[in-house]
Amino acid sequence: MKRRTFIKSAGALSAGYMLSNNLSFAASPAFPVVRTAPGSRKFTSKAVEKAITEFKKKVKNPELGWLFENCFPNTLDTTVFHEVKSGVSDTYVITGDIDAMWMRDSSAQVWPYMQFIKEDKPLQQLIAGVINRQVTYILKDPYANAFYHEANKVGEWSTDKTDMKPGVHERKWEIDSLCYPIRLGYHYWKTSGDSSPFGEQWQQAIKTILHVFREQQRKDSLGTYHFQRETAKATDTLTMDGFGYPVKGVGLICSAFRPSDDATVFSFLIPSNFFAVVSLKEAAEMMQVIVKDQETADQLTALCKEVEAALAKFATVNNEKYGKIFAFETDGFGSYLTMDDANVPSLLSLPYLGAVKTTDPLYVSTRKFILSEDNPFYFKGTAAEGIGGPHVGQDMIWPMAIIMRGLTSTDDGEIKNCIETLRKTHGDTGFMHETFYKNDPKKFSRSWFAWANTLFGELLWKTYQEKPHLLV
Repeated sequence: MKRRTFIKSAGALSAGYMLSNNLSFAASPAFPVVRTAPGSRKFTSKAVEKAITEFKKKVKNPELGWLFENCFPNTLDTTVFHEVKSGVSDTYVITGDIDAMWMRDSSAQVWPYMQFIKEDKPLQQLIAGVINRQVTYILKDPYANAFYHEANKVGEWSTDKTDMKPGVHERKWEIDSLCYPIRLGYHYWKTSGDSSPFGEQWQQAIKTILHVFREQQRKDSLGTYHFQRETAKATDTLTMDGFGYPVKGVGLICSAFRPSDDATVFSFLIPSNFFAVVSLKEAAEMMQVIVKDQETADQLTALCKEVEAALAKFATVNNEKYGKIFAFETDGFGSYLTMDDANVPSLLSLPYLGAVKTTDPLYVSTRKFILSEDNPFYFKGTAAEGIGGPHVGQDMIWPMAIIMRGLTSTDDGEIKNCIETLRKTHGDTGFMHETFYKNDPKKFSRSWFAWANTLFGELLWKTYQEKPHLLV
């Protein structure tokens, strides 16, 4: 479970941010300097700095320029620890205010920089280092979702009832924790043409992922993974002796927890199974083309087709108002949960992950449902409206979901509205946050959440390149 601190006012944030991140403030009261000072930045990319300069010069809205300069490089400025060990690049990435590396977050945090690696070799090496470190984590424990830099550090959750190993921060099994490293590696290879990170250890990691995915189909047994925690928060532990509610082995893959690190209700988490299909295809191509391991490639492809077929049969449900839509979770027995959560993978994010097309009729109808108050976690207030989730609670909107709405939209008005909403809800801080209260954006959680910051930068840069007229 990620810790969070609620900030009651922008003033409180400014003071805390300046102390913890060596920030200084300029004389301008409208747009103070809140970005980490150059001498204190963890990593500087010439290509990213060039993009910032171009954006600020060409985009006439000064607040958007200020936000882009603050948010887009935030992962590089504050969360990456890169070094070269015996000629091998190694990068540890914290989420921001938590000193641990999530498999999901670390991949997503550096993802928006992928488009710049051809013109920035050090940046390419940094991302290669993330891939290399993730491989070591998969081989340490493929069921864990977050790890420490120190290999032997005993985590704060070491009393959890699960097979907790030294160096593991948290052991919540989430499908996307193994999908994101594949996505990062695949697109690194496709963008750079470099196959050096994909040696024997990486190949063993892919085979480990294949084994885990198969085990978590739970066709013949519950498998080896179980998890329980003594907690007052129900979403931080699993029922039924730590295995979760029963499922019917229909070909889908169980995910004990969601990308929010909250426990699933029904273990077949549909967005993550869609993500698994994409990842299995990518892994199969890499094993075939780079490694020439046709046997493993065929096994990955076979599993991919099985999950894909199961999604076609079990991922949808009829809604009285919206027609046929994707369910969020199911159990294979006929029970369905209809909602969406803010964290990615989500139903909203499926086109962003390459799982479905924006024009897919099922996605279109599902999108209408999840962006309405018929989705129990869609909150509408006087400051904004958007998707939240149980992780932080009622009436707390996630900027990440508003950003993802913009990234998956084909409607100019919707994209512009998403950007305007985000511009107005940063709580006078110059950064995105985990969540904010629907009636007051100055009441928010996590003042330092690099994934949301960098993702917002991705939205702004994409809009600048494709639809600059919307940035006014």
